[in-house]
Amino acid sequence: MTTTQETAQRGARPRVVETAFLLLLAAIAVDAVVWTLDTFVVSPSGFDEMRDEMGESGAIRQVAMSAGFLILTSGLFLFFVFQMRQGRNWARNTLAAVAALVVFFVINSMSTNEFDKGGTAGVIYDVFISVSPVFLVAGAVLLMFLPTANAYFSTTKHTGQQAVR
Repeated sequence: MTTTQETAQRGARPRVVETAFLLLLAAIAVDAVVWTLDTFVVSPSGFDEMRDEMGESGAIRQVAMSAGFLILTSGLFLFFVFQMRQGRNWARNTLAAVAALVVFFVINSMSTNEFDKGGTAGVIYDVFISVSPVFLVAGAVLLMFLPTANAYFSTTKHTGQQAVR
């Protein structure tokens, strides 16, 4: 079995960093699925509500803007996730800061949400879609700051070579 320092010196990516990477990819996928379900599937769908408020063309325009924003933010998040995987500490710190903001906003949203989907199933759905991506991201952040991961981020450059001190 290798020590943390030996792993970092060889430039091998620790398993915890790889797991954090996969958790963050899963969070992005869950977020996209939740957006799709809320916009088009779960009744009352967001598209139906927008169509009632703005008409067909207004709803299409709003969904297109929302989808564009989701693609843009997901792409930016993916950039940071891949940079973190390559050992860039600034990306790890950025992801941790974003995760803290997301947790804050989700808690705030849950405290003010009326859970208007109706019934117990609606409340369970609302809580699940709010909390599952947060748990994935929080788990990834915890893994990114374990001692094995710290050694990877502090003793290796993005090329995997040992840093010069």
